[in-house]
Amino acid sequence: MTFPASRFHDLTRSELAALVPELLLCGQLIDRSGMAHCISAFGREGMAEVAIEEWQLSSPIYTRRMQVALGYTGDDVITIFKGLQLDIGAPPQFMDFRFRVDDARHGEFWLDHCGALADVEPMGTDYVKSMCHDIEDPTFDATALATNKYAQVRPIHRPPRVPADRHPVCAWTVIIDESHTPPEVPHNAPLVAESVAARLPLAEIDPGDEGRAEYSGPLLSDLRFADFSRSALIRIAEEVCLQQHLLVLGFMVAVHERTDDDSALEIGRKQFTGIAGVASERIRACLGLGDDIEALAQVLRIHPALNPQHYTDVDVEPGIGVLRIHFPATSGALTDRGWPSMVDPDLLGPLDSLVRGVNPRFQSRVVDSDAGGWTAEISLADEPFAEAPEVAITRFSTGVDFQFADRGKPLPLTVL
Repeated sequence: MTFPASRFHDLTRSELAALVPELLLCGQLIDRSGMAHCISAFGREGMAEVAIEEWQLSSPIYTRRMQVALGYTGDDVITIFKGLQLDIGAPPQFMDFRFRVDDARHGEFWLDHCGALADVEPMGTDYVKSMCHDIEDPTFDATALATNKYAQVRPIHRPPRVPADRHPVCAWTVIIDESHTPPEVPHNAPLVAESVAARLPLAEIDPGDEGRAEYSGPLLSDLRFADFSRSALIRIAEEVCLQQHLLVLGFMVAVHERTDDDSALEIGRKQFTGIAGVASERIRACLGLGDDIEALAQVLRIHPALNPQHYTDVDVEPGIGVLRIHFPATSGALTDRGWPSMVDPDLLGPLDSLVRGVNPRFQSRVVDSDAGGWTAEISLADEPFAEAPEVAITRFSTGVDFQFADRGKPLPLTVL
């Protein structure tokens, strides 16, 4: 099968290695953007229900995709733990998972740092329990289900923390046993499993590239993305973008279950607006880019909301002093009713957020619209625009300013 060239091909291997953890973190921040609006619409308990359903619908799909992409398919605890290291629900260091493997069917993990808990603890015990009890119990099992339907994830201890500075912040067992009753598959599972995003083919990794082409062998204490080959990093980056799209599809299914179509779309658009600007800002900083049109073009070409390109079919064309971005009338993302469907010529909020994460002076205006789609032109205004309230809400998360560290050579975690 022939694939169009990935936009990530424009990046060097070292740039890709720095970008991949950023994409994983941006995926985790999607909920920091969306859940505030769910609390407003459905209350704390309704928000928890949405969070549970979105992860149950999406994580088994993208977990299996990454297993196949990096060649670590299996049905054991090691495979489950490898999946967590490449999951937007567990971005490295921000959600600092540590692992112990006892044998193929028994293991433990704990979090030395939990950015999600740092975000929620100031909100009080009820919100901590919603996240660490109500949401984690079914969603951890849903993630493990992708590897083995008899896997169960159960707490050793978890927040609310007693004492308040307890470390590690939580600890869990993972046990695979055929006597376990597999979790029920959500009734809406086919809505995401049969999406274009779930089935989207991506280019194979070139085994001849310098560096790791896969993640077979022992579980590592950390993934050092610089050890992967350039083609492997491109594939990982595109898979992580799809993880975000799949999470959003699950989110929108859950939201639509609880409100009318117009209200659901409004919540989805607010979520998109909030994460779009933060992701642009972090990508720009990661790659050390400026704030001009050329920098904007580079950010948009690799922004997770617009990738993989053959899923969204959004084109970015920089010019002299302006940039044109074309949204097609048809694409896989539009079929799925994902992020690109939430911006149109009359509702440019998410697009404005995308571009103002690079420079708050960027403004967008529609210059063409026909049966083939529509085109917006981006240029600089004289004065900066106020930050969108949806972006300001997302900034509540400590992940917005989180900095990754070089932890050096990872250690293999062998079976005891």
